[in-house]
Amino acid sequence: MSAHISFFDRKKIFYGIIIAVVSVYIFKLFQMQILAHDKFDAQASGNSIKAIEQIALRGVFYDRNMKLLVENTPAYTVRITPAEYDTSFNRKIETILDLESGFVSNMLYKNRIYSKFIPLRVKRGADFSAIAWIEENREHLSGVDYVIEMQRGYPYGAMGSHAFGYSKEISPAQLKKEEEYYQPGDLIGSIGLEKKYEKDLRGEKGYNYILVDSRRREVGKYKDGKNDLPSQKGKDLVLSIDGELQKIAEEELAGRAGAVAAIEPGTGEVMVLASSPQFDLNQFSYVTPKDYLRQLLNDPLKPQFNRASMAAHPPGSTFKLLCAVAALDLGVITPSTTLYCGGSFNYGRSFKCHGAHGAVNVVTAIEKSCNVFFYQLIFKIGLDRLKEYATRFGLGQKLGIDINEEVRGLIPNSAYYEKIYGKNWPRGILVSLGIGQGEVNVTPLQLANYCGLIASNGKSFVPHLVKGYLDENKKFHSYKYKEVNVGVKQEVFNIVKEGMFRVVNGAGTGTSIRISDIQIAGKTGTAQNPHGKDHALFVAFAPYENPKIAVAVLVENAGFGATWAAPIAKKIIETYVRRSMPKTAVAADKKNIEPQTGAEPFAD
Repeated sequence: MSAHISFFDRKKIFYGIIIAVVSVYIFKLFQMQILAHDKFDAQASGNSIKAIEQIALRGVFYDRNMKLLVENTPAYTVRITPAEYDTSFNRKIETILDLESGFVSNMLYKNRIYSKFIPLRVKRGADFSAIAWIEENREHLSGVDYVIEMQRGYPYGAMGSHAFGYSKEISPAQLKKEEEYYQPGDLIGSIGLEKKYEKDLRGEKGYNYILVDSRRREVGKYKDGKNDLPSQKGKDLVLSIDGELQKIAEEELAGRAGAVAAIEPGTGEVMVLASSPQFDLNQFSYVTPKDYLRQLLNDPLKPQFNRASMAAHPPGSTFKLLCAVAALDLGVITPSTTLYCGGSFNYGRSFKCHGAHGAVNVVTAIEKSCNVFFYQLIFKIGLDRLKEYATRFGLGQKLGIDINEEVRGLIPNSAYYEKIYGKNWPRGILVSLGIGQGEVNVTPLQLANYCGLIASNGKSFVPHLVKGYLDENKKFHSYKYKEVNVGVKQEVFNIVKEGMFRVVNGAGTGTSIRISDIQIAGKTGTAQNPHGKDHALFVAFAPYENPKIAVAVLVENAGFGATWAAPIAKKIIETYVRRSMPKTAVAADKKNIEPQTGAEPFAD
């Protein structure tokens, strides 16, 4: 027997290998054509289908009375799809769209890391003349198209720039952090409510599927549009803002630096949140002009700074209300306790009052804003106990309002001064703190909340700007907010409110804003400013017997609170009360108290 394989055996082995290989190929073809037909058919279809993204309509803003504050208005957006675009048209596109030279090439370069089939927005808010030119030259402009998108409009006239906020094009850094929802060129909330409620407002994107040929030319709808996914509009928010009052506040602050905050006592609903100077939200509806941005950045008054929730200043005499609450609740004084005011108080040096009031109780001390009474009172309370009460009323801490732009302010305690001076820190510091000067710093929003808590006897909810939202059937759904209870005795509030009532309706520092048929309770304040004229402050609530609105006003570098801040609060209160509750504005059991003869001039 030969050791070598015969010719015929080799032939059999060769044919066997050929048959095995052919069998494998036949099986694979059978698998692809029959067994996995659906899978590979879907893949093949995917290669010939173009998904066109449909941006959802952004939710709009209504005020508390269902007046439209922020809407969507149509605007043209020009786009470029890099995979289909001829860069030789760069300069022509830039000229037609009034863009800087090199803009298109820079945009393409910055977005090179993303799919070339994702359309990039070249210009939002394009002129109709540019759109007409694109239409006329469509056959030569491969990869250039336009869509109608929505930009924000403000039909009511109340700008609310710091409260409403704006959206801007998402940055590359944000794209890395955010979820897959966003694509280059998408808008995302940047500040204010637009940012805080971004996920509610943005809605859900839709997609239209289009068949394209090998050159990516559209040839028709995929499956007659049966697989298209419609976009879903974002939630329409119902704000607690009162559009009319917001507009009045903005008009009254025009030309001044300051802020107004108004809250509904007992609910925490913010009816006004105005900061001045403000900025034009229309300039942020699409790409903000560089000249306008430069103007904002160079303005020494910083229009983009939200003074309502971020400007922390000494509260001046408005802080005396807190000292009175703490002292009465702790029992260190009673309503009949009197402290003597001879015009000054000596503690290492002389601290002045704006009059010699004699022996005064707490109600009269609030009414006449007697400094000497409160110089003495803070020593009876103690610094740390005063801070505890301030914290209960939301002073010196973030309130948790539903915008991100908020500061804590400062209410110092003994630990604060020990860090600066050591354990033997000078106790004379307390004198100024008793009248809201020194290191005490609060925001207008905190003052409005604090005044609202006094008006509602210490019970309310965390301040908020959004009441709830409307679903697709226009049914209202409310948001829930944390309850607040400062834990102060009812009789304490009655005493302090009596003093506030007399500030306006007695012989106090706010009699200039008295209204015969609307009883306002308030407190003036003038905060010393080492860098210029004093800041004017005023807090108030009304109607006295059934409070429906609490207001805080700050006018920077203006002077006395009674002269500059109180009239703004009066106009807001009068407008609201006369419009909403004219029959209940006058309390049946509280008569106006005529000013005493020879009453002292305004000092706050």
